[in-house]
Amino acid sequence: MTDPQYIGRFAPSPSGELHFGSLIAALGSYLQARAHQGQWLVRIEDIDPPREVPGAAQTILRQLEHYGLRWDGEVMWQSQRHDAYREALAWLRKQDLSYYCTCTRSRIQQIGGFYDGHCRTLNHGPENAAMRLVQTHPVLSFEDRLRGRLIADENLAREDFIIHRRDGLFAYNLAVVVDDNQQGVTEIVRGADLIEPTVRQISLYQQFGWRVPDYVHLPLALNEQGNKLSKQNHAPALPAGDPRPVLIAALSFLNQPVISHWQDLSLEALLNEAVENWALAKVPLIMQTNTSFSNAAH
Repeated sequence: MTDPQYIGRFAPSPSGELHFGSLIAALGSYLQARAHQGQWLVRIEDIDPPREVPGAAQTILRQLEHYGLRWDGEVMWQSQRHDAYREALAWLRKQDLSYYCTCTRSRIQQIGGFYDGHCRTLNHGPENAAMRLVQTHPVLSFEDRLRGRLIADENLAREDFIIHRRDGLFAYNLAVVVDDNQQGVTEIVRGADLIEPTVRQISLYQQFGWRVPDYVHLPLALNEQGNKLSKQNHAPALPAGDPRPVLIAALSFLNQPVISHWQDLSLEALLNEAVENWALAKVPLIMQTNTSFSNAAH
């Protein structure tokens, strides 16, 4: 699987420390990139200050280093990329591919939860308004390299979605596309909770005329209540002790070949063996409860 042109990435938001679910996404993207002998980049998605936890970004970077997941090049910070996002928005405006919208969430909920293009021809100004994309390239399905052909909700795919928020913040879908294109990312490996926005992101690539990367959506780790492990659900942070048993639990979660002699290996040697054994086709599709991590952490 040698592909020196391969560029992958891990792009956490600094809303808290990494947990086992985060590790699955980080490790899966890392192994896929290293198995292709490609680059693995890290980007901190710090464009939503109200959701960010002070100091979380540096903690995340320390956690990645502690678990041996060393990235290539400099870390990209979305908080330093506002000019690039403004340039992208200006280009869309110049092409008549965006417009201002003053519709509230309550109105959209009342009409069924999907935006109906109400403001598209009303010529609103930017005051107290969000900016929406004129959807001319709806993506009704896409190919996931793990899951095969995935079919989108047609209402979601055809919706004029927000690219700049009413509160002045840049929308996630815009920022992630601009940054992945800037960094030359060829494949995006991330959690299955991000399957839904993928069709919107692909449509933006097409609007800009940029190359669309490949996609892999990994299974999500669940807690004992069946909910996705997340910072919002107060998932415990990754242990600060020996990272090897937690990595073994993550590899087991991803259904990778057993490394029975891991206790005899250094962290670097363990990860090197994991790269050599990496088999994307073996990764399960369904979400799982992370009992193996619970055992490894104690």
